[in-house]
Amino acid sequence: MSIPGLLSPGAFAPLDEVRFAPVELRVIGLDLSLQSTGVALPDGSTFRIKTKAKDGDRRLCLIRDRVRAVLAEHRPHLAVVEDLPTHAMSAGITGHVHGVVKTELLDADVPYGLVVPATLKKFACDHGSADKVRMAAAAYLAAGAEFPGDLDAKGRGGDMCDAWWLRAAGRDWCGMPLFKLPQAQRDCLSKAKWPDAYKQRYVMGVPA
Repeated sequence: MSIPGLLSPGAFAPLDEVRFAPVELRVIGLDLSLQSTGVALPDGSTFRIKTKAKDGDRRLCLIRDRVRAVLAEHRPHLAVVEDLPTHAMSAGITGHVHGVVKTELLDADVPYGLVVPATLKKFACDHGSADKVRMAAAAYLAAGAEFPGDLDAKGRGGDMCDAWWLRAAGRDWCGMPLFKLPQAQRDCLSKAKWPDAYKQRYVMGVPA
């Protein structure tokens, strides 16, 4: 199986030729939505924060509390958040979720990067309009990653997969990729919004 833009399984470099992020670098990925927020933890495992419409705005409190717990337990050095598309920067409900989560990140002193969907898809699949099925296939080819229950019968969802790719993007941007991708795909991450001077902080020594 092959995905355009992603190296075929036999083309991967030997493990000793690829720089992998050390265990002390903790990066999380967050694909935010009011109904189902995808979370990728520093060890690569993923889960969703599911909410119910009947709970109304209290869903924001549930997401806030779960994200707060993740930050307290895993103490990430960097969070990578899927940003709102450029044409929807003032989107309503999802914008509320972004506000709640960014507040938690700021309070916990966790630097965060923002990657719009098109850039994330370009990084993962070399295609800015890649669908959810293609994103999941690319994750499987890159690292054998699977996300049971992430997609419905119509290929909708993908919250955990997107969070997983956000985490991969963060580690790649720090110069310590999880796996090898074509340089053109890696270069597209320069279009994302990254925290000021984060690379310098990492080089000087990431605080524990």
